[in-house]
Amino acid sequence: MEIVYRPIGIIHSPFHDLAEMPVQPGEDLRAPGTVEVFEEFEAGLKDLEGFSHIILIYHFHQVLGGRLLVTPFLDTQTRGVFATRAPTRPNPIGLSIVRLVSIQGNILSVDHLDTLDGTPLLDIKPYIPAIEPQEDIRIGWIEEAREKFNHKRSDDRFK
Repeated sequence: MEIVYRPIGIIHSPFHDLAEMPVQPGEDLRAPGTVEVFEEFEAGLKDLEGFSHIILIYHFHQVLGGRLLVTPFLDTQTRGVFATRAPTRPNPIGLSIVRLVSIQGNILSVDHLDTLDGTPLLDIKPYIPAIEPQEDIRIGWIEEAREKFNHKRSDDRFK
């Protein structure tokens, strides 16, 4: 089976190089940017302005090939790719929850971006806390690396 997606837009961020991009956005790594939704999909933005946060689903466009074992940014130990958010996946699909600041036509102003400039956008979904939260959450190996979230920048290990 072949599955083909085509972008619905482009994410514009201040990050033009992997080395400057945050691994996960935190309060001290705020990154405003814009999401340009192609005009043919603009009607799909109707009623989105009522949401404070949205989920961006995108294609890791600068990743070549997937790996099943990776050393994540927040660790020094090799992990299975499905236990990480590393971009070198069998299907290089990423997601980010960002703050929606405003919508002007087909342009969304957002904050807390953690993507490279020019990232192809595949979909947008509203973030709905009432259906997202879970009980008894465990975060595995990341528990020990939590304090690194707000300070860690990307590098070229996944090129």
